[in-house]
Amino acid sequence: MEKIAIISDVHGNITALNTVLADIKQRGIKRIFSLGDNVIKCTHPDLVIDKLRESCEVILLGNADYVVSQDTENAKHFWSRKKIGEERAAFLRSLPIFYEFYMSGYFIRLFHACPYNLDDIYNPMFSNTKNGISSYKKEIYSPAEMFKNTEFLGKGPDDKEPDIVGFGHIHTPFIVRFGNKTLFNPGSVGLSVEMMNSDLSDPSNKFSTLASYIIIEGNYGNQDLSSISFNLVRLPYNVQKEIEDVENSDMSNKEMVIKSLKGALPTVYN
Repeated sequence: MEKIAIISDVHGNITALNTVLADIKQRGIKRIFSLGDNVIKCTHPDLVIDKLRESCEVILLGNADYVVSQDTENAKHFWSRKKIGEERAAFLRSLPIFYEFYMSGYFIRLFHACPYNLDDIYNPMFSNTKNGISSYKKEIYSPAEMFKNTEFLGKGPDDKEPDIVGFGHIHTPFIVRFGNKTLFNPGSVGLSVEMMNSDLSDPSNKFSTLASYIIIEGNYGNQDLSSISFNLVRLPYNVQKEIEDVENSDMSNKEMVIKSLKGALPTVYN
């Protein structure tokens, strides 16, 4: 049996990433897959990209990565783009949009947001239509859509559909069953979201401002049906250190980022 750590949505938070990677190492896990969104929000996207390149076997493209890394003048004006420089931007542009593998007989597909693009949003418990989502992001209502073979993925009707799908994007962890399939989200390493949070002074927020990731345990690469398990890890880290870094930066939207770091508020995620 082998364990794979699935992480996502670090968003420049090197403090949280280092804490998560240390926890993964302490558990003896050597295989790490990242579902994208390494930049925007927090202050060290350069260090995050370097650390992920050093630590991850698979890194996928997220919507924030795509927007910031494009070879256009608009993209080059992003604060994160200036921070990461051109070599790291080219690296982000080269990232794949999905990854597939077998584990314990299950065909697993990973991507950042959905099988249609890098932006649309599926959340099994909450509607996102009233949370300030940009107009180009649409809401997916049926979990069945998340298992489709699509042109975006380069898949057709003759291709095998996945038994298990993992995605990031919404910053909220979950594991659900749909028919004979499983859908999971590792949440966010760097900027967790709890859709019901609204009050920064609520002491229960401490349970949702944690970094999170998911561990899958099974027989990697094996197509014979056998045991598989999912372990959702919530991990405290030095949030105040990351808040101080944001406060001391010249980022334009740092007040919103600080609120999200403090309260996991559903207002500034990608």
